[in-house]
Amino acid sequence: MAVCINSAALDGIDATIIHIETRITPGVHYCIVGLPDESVRESLVRVESAISDSGLHMPRQRIVISMAPADIRKQGALFDLPVALSILAESGQIGKNALDGIVSIGELSLNGRLRPVRGVLSMALQAKQEGYTSMIIPLENVAEAALGDNIKIYGFSDLKAVVNFLSGMEGLEPAIHRTAVSKKGQKKYQVDFAEIQGQDPIKRAFEIAAAGGHNLLMIGPPASGKTMMAKRLPTVMPPLSFKESLEITRLYSISGKLESEGLLTERPFRTPHHTASNISLVGGGTLAQPGEVSLAHNGVLFLDELPEFERKVLEVLRQPLEERQITISRANFNNTYAAGFLFVAAMNPCPCGFFRHPWRKCTCTKHMIRRYVNRISGPLLDRIDLHIPVEPIDFSQLAAPGSALPSAEIRKKVVTAREHQYRRSPGLLNAQLTPEMSRKFCKLGADEQDVLLKAMEKHRLSARSYDRILKVARTIADLEQSNLIEMPHLAEAIAYRCLDSDFFAI
Repeated sequence: MAVCINSAALDGIDATIIHIETRITPGVHYCIVGLPDESVRESLVRVESAISDSGLHMPRQRIVISMAPADIRKQGALFDLPVALSILAESGQIGKNALDGIVSIGELSLNGRLRPVRGVLSMALQAKQEGYTSMIIPLENVAEAALGDNIKIYGFSDLKAVVNFLSGMEGLEPAIHRTAVSKKGQKKYQVDFAEIQGQDPIKRAFEIAAAGGHNLLMIGPPASGKTMMAKRLPTVMPPLSFKESLEITRLYSISGKLESEGLLTERPFRTPHHTASNISLVGGGTLAQPGEVSLAHNGVLFLDELPEFERKVLEVLRQPLEERQITISRANFNNTYAAGFLFVAAMNPCPCGFFRHPWRKCTCTKHMIRRYVNRISGPLLDRIDLHIPVEPIDFSQLAAPGSALPSAEIRKKVVTAREHQYRRSPGLLNAQLTPEMSRKFCKLGADEQDVLLKAMEKHRLSARSYDRILKVARTIADLEQSNLIEMPHLAEAIAYRCLDSDFFAI
């Protein structure tokens, strides 16, 4: 009867339990079946060397290894350890029942040392969900796997140590779970809005964006503070909940970008360069991985120099901006990753950067400006709630004594506004309201409705713009702790949408 060892494989952000069956019969042929990729087929070369260098015996017989379910493609070197253990169990070098209820993963070097793999947290969560009691993993992955819920984690540095443990020759205590320890509050950021003098209207727009989850575009000349302010947006967003921390940590884990030993407690701030490809932005590749839109989940995706991005790259943002997730479909996989990010972009008003600058002369022609602005499509602009003109800061403000509001004070107002929203629509910010919810929670009085319709007509705004103005007005009212959307709230929301309408109509 063949030996069956349990392992796991990534399936998008989740994991799937893989059963590795091994049978040794007379002959001289090694074979792996069950839809393995090239790296899995190569595992027998690494396994053979690792077993021999660990002082164990590699059977010189016919070895058939089957990986089930057979319709799931097996990728990567994480199956090295379970393949080695299955061969050792089938050849009688460890007990055939020693791995009952245990999931094992890990890459082997030629000398038998265990190397870390990505996605261990998702695998630990899936193993617990399916009733497995323990995991055997590389030592470097222990801290990450210990974030899972109530499954025994055993970490080892090499194959020989794993065999000694399973044979009862070495005792080992499971790793201490770190979930409770990781529920601490948000870390202190290294930057703060108090460091920025002036630009109060822009800070106000950032406060509204953080409170309601609204996307934001800044248009202004170089050195006006656009990037500096964008970097400080996460500092005014509420601390991550445990659920949000776990979501982000899993995404970084399967991407191989998890550097901390606990849950990530700071909201991500991702700022890809304008040479980024559409695959790097949304994810994919030969070994499917999340892209920047997913790595920014529950945080901020900042695109500086927006018109410098290729148009086809920007257009792939449409789906995640609307649906807060991204589905990547290829011939051999179909993965969906979370992508609930706050989108912030910055751009110069023209190629030279000084169009409408108060004291610098613009050298661009009208045609050059129009061509530059038209690199951003109308549908993408329509999905950005706040369009903010940024003026260069006056030198007298730079020299003035520090009086700017710190991030902690702004965050208090943001948290209060979000509490209002969650009481109305649990789990949803104003920017995420459905059309039905928007009609219910964003009602206007007769005078306010008349003003909005006139603004729509004057600036030729779309139906999507109408909906987004209402949602921004609702957020402004929430910041003022008002149950009704009043005229000042609506007027401010319209201004954020229409102040640059003439600019984009050049």
